[in-house]
Amino acid sequence: MSKKCLVVILVLFLGLVALGCPKKTVMREEPSASQSAADKERARLEAEQALREKEARDREEAAKKAQTEFEKSLVAKKYPGIEGEVLESRLLKDVYFDFDSYDIRSQDAETLKQNAALLTKYPNVKIQVEGHCDERGTQEYNLALGERRANAAKRYLASLGIPSDRMSIITYGEERPFDPAQTEEAWAKNRRAHFVILSK
Repeated sequence: MSKKCLVVILVLFLGLVALGCPKKTVMREEPSASQSAADKERARLEAEQALREKEARDREEAAKKAQTEFEKSLVAKKYPGIEGEVLESRLLKDVYFDFDSYDIRSQDAETLKQNAALLTKYPNVKIQVEGHCDERGTQEYNLALGERRANAAKRYLASLGIPSDRMSIITYGEERPFDPAQTEEAWAKNRRAHFVILSK
């Protein structure tokens, strides 16, 4: 073979090597507008679902915490005239009355709203509303006034949605003073409606 032919073959060979094999071009398929919108909607729904699940867990935890706090607040008491024990809770607040009155005052209305909110959380709780008076007046008069005070508190709770069959009343008149001192301050503490829990 002539030298010239060899040179031509060599040049052609080197040219082929230099060019190399053609590379495959990978076409990346762009997502269509409908696919992109569907993906966004799916992500939005998943985020909403995760948020709902977190809120449900938070509500359940708060309810458990409230239940525990309520149960820790209960103290068993034995009162004359009531069969078995009753329970008292510091979370159920007393309401107070002006002298010779059974009207619910505005500040005591707020207290009754808090008591109603607590009782709404625990629908199995039944309460007894006790009516109390200071020592002034006859025993008969104070028993009647205590009953009117207990009824006033019960009616107010019923107006806030607490079923009447979950509440009973009793009057003690002047028989069970909170503070036995004979002062205006003590008498103000004794004119009250007090709440005890009969069952939970």
